[in-house]
Amino acid sequence: MTTNDRPVNDSLPTPDEVGAAYDQFGDLYSLTIGDTAIHIGMWAPHHERAPAATLTDLANRAQERQTDFLIDTIGLRTGEHLLDIGCGTGGPAVRLAQRSGGRVTGITVSRTQIAKAADLARSAGAADRVKFVYGNAMDLDFEDESFDAAWAIDSYPHLSDRLKGLQEAWRVLRPGGHFLLTEFTQRGNPSEQELAAYRETWSCAPPLTPTELLTLADTAGFELVRAENMTQNCAFSGELMGILYADRHDEILERYGPELVARMDELVPLVRSLFRDHIGYFLFLLRKPPG
Repeated sequence: MTTNDRPVNDSLPTPDEVGAAYDQFGDLYSLTIGDTAIHIGMWAPHHERAPAATLTDLANRAQERQTDFLIDTIGLRTGEHLLDIGCGTGGPAVRLAQRSGGRVTGITVSRTQIAKAADLARSAGAADRVKFVYGNAMDLDFEDESFDAAWAIDSYPHLSDRLKGLQEAWRVLRPGGHFLLTEFTQRGNPSEQELAAYRETWSCAPPLTPTELLTLADTAGFELVRAENMTQNCAFSGELMGILYADRHDEILERYGPELVARMDELVPLVRSLFRDHIGYFLFLLRKPPG
């Protein structure tokens, strides 16, 4: 049995596999979900109805709105230091540092992402307060109580051992520090074919239910501050991903070749139906108890 009390599954992604997937397919993800970050966008913002000019513009706006919402939720203050676990190409980390006045250290298992994130920080004039390094979320290379806060935006679904990742986040946080976690969750009963397509295209472990995730967080020592169901945004992201894949099919074919694209043509409809019918999306704001 795994730490998640589920049967052992040899297909669970390793950190090296996750990193290799982002190294190989990072551009493909950008072509199909938007290229300002690598996380679910806020498709249904409050009090805003201005239309986007293109689907990619819509995706970018949604990701930026989601990033701003997460920044407001974590509440990092000037001078505080946040660990970005699974920082992607650096957009949220740079935006957080600029808006909060805090410092950010981002980690990822993709060396391509590290290079892109560092370039972004330099071009944004934020390299003095934002840095990016290679790091495994399940084995963080930081001392105990090194950070005032942490977040993991859509990165924990990649972990083969979520409990270990939560325990590591708890360890490096100072007492009273907040940890913002976004997670894909399971709704209903997805098919084995859908879950296999999810694993192959996104290098993700099977989704857990919200209750299972909160149980793991409690086991790791966290207190729950806030939970928010954001499934409507996730479902629309899955739909737009499928639309953008079809819309930019020729460009993807030229970049990745006919053999891989033929396989993706089989997988994308399965991933689309999985996100539409069986994937939920939750924000959890957790806290390491003070003292």
